Amino acid sequence: MSKRRKILVVDDERDIVDLLRYNLEKEGFEVMAAFDGEEALRKIEGRPDLVLLDVMLPGMDGFEVCRGIRSDPATHDIPVLMLTARSNEVDEIVGLEIGADDYIMKPISPRKLLARVKAALRRAEQQETGTQDGPLAIEGVRIDPARYRVEVDGRPIAFARREFDLLHFLIRHQGKVFSREALLDSVWGSDANVVDRTVDVHVRRIREKLGPYEHLIETVKGVGYRFRE
Repeated sequence: MSKRRKILVVDDERDIVDLLRYNLEKEGFEVMAAFDGEEALRKIEGRPDLVLLDVMLPGMDGFEVCRGIRSDPATHDIPVLMLTARSNEVDEIVGLEIGADDYIMKPISPRKLLARVKAALRRAEQQETGTQDGPLAIEGVRIDPARYRVEVDGRPIAFARREFDLLHFLIRHQGKVFSREALLDSVWGSDANVVDRTVDVHVRRIREKLGPYEHLIETVKGVGYRFRE
């Protein structure tokens, strides 16, 4: 019997938590709930398989919670899907910049949300168990897919899951240029609700973390990105 996947739902509206709990449990998921940011960070220590995180929380908001998850080596790889009632592109970009894997607008369609949850869990599972690649080293950058680890000049650097996936994909295909659309399809998957600008946000964050080796990811004007040979 396969292990039940555990989802942490973080929202201060109890009717939304109840709605999500009902639909997730009906699909066989185990559901934990938190109603504010502080409680969410305490419960994240229970290592859920995925977090559904509302942006507008009392006290510590969802962005701060997401930063806390991503800054902790013990939890930085957990997929985070952010929920919001605000149709604001700035909010979406901020969420993606701090490491959210997806951004879902309210009112929530349970059917669509379940599809996005399952897609995110599939990608996470493929990253954990599907890769056969050994460690790759280019200049001072070393990436180890089996251990989900990136080192820059021998120092481990925390990468959000999607940042890691994108860096790994580009390194595996170094020298080849990919359009934003191709990267979205290959790294995020065709069922992810994300836009082209998402790739730019993640590339910028990866370059920041690569520090003196940021030049390894090249922008090809009018086309997309590639990892230098």
